Amino acid sequence: MAVAAIIGATGGVGGALTAALRAQGDFEVEAFSRTGAPSLDVTDEASVAAVAVALAGRDLRLVIDATGFLHNTQFQPEKSLRQLDPAHMLHSFAVNAMGPALLMKHLLPLCPREGRFVFATLSAKVGSIGDNQLGGWHSYRAAKAALNQFLRTASVELRRTRPEAICVALHPGTVDTRMSAAFSKSGLDVRAPEVAAADLLRVIDGLTPAHTGGFFDYRGQSLPW
Repeated sequence: MAVAAIIGATGGVGGALTAALRAQGDFEVEAFSRTGAPSLDVTDEASVAAVAVALAGRDLRLVIDATGFLHNTQFQPEKSLRQLDPAHMLHSFAVNAMGPALLMKHLLPLCPREGRFVFATLSAKVGSIGDNQLGGWHSYRAAKAALNQFLRTASVELRRTRPEAICVALHPGTVDTRMSAAFSKSGLDVRAPEVAAADLLRVIDGLTPAHTGGFFDYRGQSLPW
């Protein structure tokens, strides 16, 4: 049976994606997280490599990276340049950019040479340089922009040997999770994780190799870099 791997499966969106795919029954779903076995911390390359070993030799057809970092008790999104902090920037880049890049390094080589394969990573619209009209959130914006470049570059390399493979960055919108709760102000379209997961899977189902290297929102609309 074809295998789908969800990275960050204990998060709000990751958990909803895992449940939705298992309910569909089209894939054997493998869910990975820091609390799972094997434990996966995207900032620890050895743990990423261990997941690749666990998936090697199987018919891997879908990987969704649902990891990400916006804030915690130590770091909050910056409102101005005065709030830039090297430790905050390093942590944001480690989770939001380096981590997904390590996933691509170790999991994309498992992509079958023939047939449909999708690698989708959850980016964010605020990572779009062309769409940035408000400023702020410097570390998160820059890290997600870096993620988009990693994804785009990986898609070019993968296409040379696996022309049917698809690599995309997806913006899930504002989802009702712990990560976004403090910033879900009135007027935003805040959606339940189950709704967001259904939207994302619908977009993934509609992708073709012509979409590889692209950046799309949860409605399937292309976003500027």
